[in-house]
Amino acid sequence: MEMITNVTEYEAIAKEKLPKMVYDYYASGAEDQWTLKENRNAFARILFRPRILVDVSRIDLTATILGFKVSMPIMIAPTAMQKMAHPEGELATARAASAAGTIMTLSSWATSSVEEVASTGPGIRFFQLYVFKDRNVVAQLVRRAERAGFKAIALTVDTPILGRREADIKNRFTLPPHLILKNFEGLDLGKLDKTSDSGLASYVAGQIDRSLNWKDIKWLQTITSLPILVKGVLTAEDTRIALKAGASGIIVSNHGARQLDYVPATITALEEVVTAAEGRIPVFLDGGVRRGTDVFKALALGAAGVFIGRPVLFSLAADGEAGVRKVLQMLRDEFELTMALTGCRSLKEISRDHVITDWDRPRIAPKL
Repeated sequence: MEMITNVTEYEAIAKEKLPKMVYDYYASGAEDQWTLKENRNAFARILFRPRILVDVSRIDLTATILGFKVSMPIMIAPTAMQKMAHPEGELATARAASAAGTIMTLSSWATSSVEEVASTGPGIRFFQLYVFKDRNVVAQLVRRAERAGFKAIALTVDTPILGRREADIKNRFTLPPHLILKNFEGLDLGKLDKTSDSGLASYVAGQIDRSLNWKDIKWLQTITSLPILVKGVLTAEDTRIALKAGASGIIVSNHGARQLDYVPATITALEEVVTAAEGRIPVFLDGGVRRGTDVFKALALGAAGVFIGRPVLFSLAADGEAGVRKVLQMLRDEFELTMALTGCRSLKEISRDHVITDWDRPRIAPKL
């Protein structure tokens, strides 16, 4: 483990360690997996315009996210069923996030409950919400998260039906028998049954409310005072509706390329959403972040911060809490290095002028 020098190297270790069904569940995307590859490739097409001879002897990475001060604009995205990766699952992830001084988002489909995660100690935590057909279950869950000290709700809006993940269909994916969806324990909703295709797809079809719409954000505001982040926005049109609906923030996300294939990479969709948000609410990004350079590119295009998903799962599988801590530290170090080499001393100095994208007009250098 001490030989690991970047985030991506954890994936090969995780693949070796994990059962095929579990690795495939974490790693795969929808259908042709074009968007899965594009989430990474799109970052590689954005280049830097570094500024030189700036005094970078002091660099401040701190960020304020929904009023909470964090050590860096790199946070943990919600990922389901982390005890499939490591026996300590979400509890190890929570401790690693807290040690790094950053935010963890807990999935509705976690294998540890909101109360168990809260019991790991202090930390700023958000709760990712799926809206079930039984709204009493939803209300109860949101109140439990609030009581457990969670600070925001990340409402996933891109999953009325589960995307077609062919690896899960082939593997007949189901939750290993010793694990349950802990937040639904005792509600007869914690078990995924073995089916002829993906057990999770069948579970979603049976439990998740396909009628979810913008009015439900208002409904959610009647049951909680927590800020609501809308997770899964990719267009300016939906950004404007989210603003009207009273969202406190937007997470530009394509669900790790696991829902609709052939949507753009999140880094490609980001600027459209940022422009439509007009600075009224923060816009975050998840999807494809593997390097500190990726974090910088997202911030240069207007993101207030990024969330990482698969790097947490793979490092958790490889080395438990220590793995997740190392991933957060490596990304932090790389991001700080990128800031130094582009001439930025604080997040507010990172600007659109620091990057060149495919969609920029060619720059005509002034004649000297």
